[in-house]
Amino acid sequence: MKKQVLAIDDSKAIRFLLQTVLGKDYQVITAPDGSSAMYWLSKKNLPDLIITDVQLPDMEAWELPEQLSTSGLYKDIPMIVLSSLPKNETASKCLQLGISESFTKPFNPIELLEAVNRTLQYKSTEASVQAS
Repeated sequence: MKKQVLAIDDSKAIRFLLQTVLGKDYQVITAPDGSSAMYWLSKKNLPDLIITDVQLPDMEAWELPEQLSTSGLYKDIPMIVLSSLPKNETASKCLQLGISESFTKPFNPIELLEAVNRTLQYKSTEASVQAS
């Protein structure tokens, strides 16, 4: 079974791009805003990875990544951030929230795919180490 990636971005073009680039290797679920994403998560769906824009139309900047990274239920799901904010501001906030990967828009889809593969590979390796 393919690993699940939840992709949250208000841009239909970016959601389509993520679906296209990641869809061959992963099951991609897309959401246009934070409320839709939280609704999907509330239905006992736990993706293997979350890719989110930090500026969503129905939330303050960084509100969704902050909620997810401090939630007992979702904090262990790795996150990749997409942002059109200044690179140093994004890097600093990601460090604060424990998010290891971030991309400034416009981003290179191939580099994003590599980051997704790397993040999910690390998560698998970590899980097998904990199991043994």
